[in-house]
Amino acid sequence: MPEPRVLIDATAVPADRGGVGRYVDSLVAALDDGGARLTVVCQARDAHLYSCLAPQARIVHTAQSAATRTARLTWEQTTLPGLARRLAVDVVHSPHYTMPLASRTASVVTLHDATFFTDAVLHSSVKARFFRAWTVTALRRASLCVVPSLATADELRRVTRVRGAEMHVIRHGVDFERFHPPTPEEVRAARDAAGIGSTPYVAFLGALEPRKNVPALIRGFVQAVADRPDPPALVLAGQPGWDSQVESALADAPLRLRVIRAGYLPFDTLAGFLGGAELVAYPSLGEGFGLPVLEAMASGACVLTTRRLALPEVGGDAVAYCGVGAGDVAAALRELLGDPARRAELAEAALRRAKEFSWSGSADAHREAYARAWYRHRRGRP
Repeated sequence: MPEPRVLIDATAVPADRGGVGRYVDSLVAALDDGGARLTVVCQARDAHLYSCLAPQARIVHTAQSAATRTARLTWEQTTLPGLARRLAVDVVHSPHYTMPLASRTASVVTLHDATFFTDAVLHSSVKARFFRAWTVTALRRASLCVVPSLATADELRRVTRVRGAEMHVIRHGVDFERFHPPTPEEVRAARDAAGIGSTPYVAFLGALEPRKNVPALIRGFVQAVADRPDPPALVLAGQPGWDSQVESALADAPLRLRVIRAGYLPFDTLAGFLGGAELVAYPSLGEGFGLPVLEAMASGACVLTTRRLALPEVGGDAVAYCGVGAGDVAAALRELLGDPARRAELAEAALRRAKEFSWSGSADAHREAYARAWYRHRRGRP
């Protein structure tokens, strides 16, 4: 059977790349590098980027606005099916939960996690309802669904109870050109970008949303370092998010302790930021995969995270684990900050384990999924 022609709908990727954006960008580049028959549909602002990432692919940008979720969803349901027919593709890959319901092609949908069901309070009520509905729709209507971990597949089967849904577990990779043990120059550039100066620091990278458990990290950090004569800083990098408890946790921190809100850092400074830290703390309440943990591991960082959902599938025995409460975080931080040899040991183990995850391997598995979806579609199955 010839390889199917695949359209990837990248219109949901935001300008400021988070985890989903890095997934789409990296997958597109790896698919193109592997010779996939690829079309990428994107917003106009991303057309040049994708033409560089995937020089062999056909890049098509939307004429309509997709600036809001409503506008993008309207375009997806009304325009994308006809566009897929005109472009004569065999498979449409929708990489962020939703899919064109009227499409006549085979459909692949990526479902990133199940927390809209299991931890709905960690999301806005509107967002949780929206993604719950589309997750169930994708499981029922797509030719197959891609999920990034066994934990996500198990959770989706448990909470949705959709029978007959075909889910392919395909792990994310890591971009080793972007994420690697940094040079001293890269560390200095990251320190300058984040406003850290020369102070040793504990790093966090991610949106300040409830699922990331940042208030517990702040309070745990305060407990862990308050008695140290030379305490490191805690640096929170990433999008502002909507966790209302972050401000109160910051207000309770003693003035002598530095907690820096660095905001969104340029992508090319992230290896220096992560690899230059004493350790990277990511006490998440649950992840469908945990790409920030993998990226920190590839940057040669000692990583502290939790055993929630998919995180142990990424970290294995190469990271340190803690509970999700402030006291649990404090105990783990105190132990690691007081043991440089253990931090170095974990950093070396993390770098070795990170090499087991590649975007080329992920792209190969996606190509197998596309072929499977096309086969199911041609057989008259959903």
